[in-house]
Amino acid sequence: MRLKYRRPLSARKRRHVRVRAKVSGTGQRPRLNIFRSSAHIYAQVIDDTVGRTLVAASDLESSVRERAGDGATKTARAKVVGEVVAERAKEAGIGTVVFDRGGFLYHGRVRAVADGARGAGLEF
Repeated sequence: MRLKYRRPLSARKRRHVRVRAKVSGTGQRPRLNIFRSSAHIYAQVIDDTVGRTLVAASDLESSVRERAGDGATKTARAKVVGEVVAERAKEAGIGTVVFDRGGFLYHGRVRAVADGARGAGLEF
């Protein structure tokens, strides 16, 4: 049997696999996952035991864009996304999470989401 050529994983995907081997969300302490594209940022709180997204936020939402203001930088919008996802998590009764940076390096917009979430009262 011939093996098909498998495209090598990107560096981010390899880092994400390593992170996910150690980080898993539970019902008491779900996982705060970050995804960063070139233009937008997304955050969601996930319970991995049942495979369910509990709360989510992104900078595509009109409420986030209004709160960040017109002409806000991507980093400023990322901080607001962190604040919004933390507020929604608090409303859902979630106080502590584990942070999953999604294989992205912890600086810039990823760090801004984490700082915004911590500032809004989410513990990790």
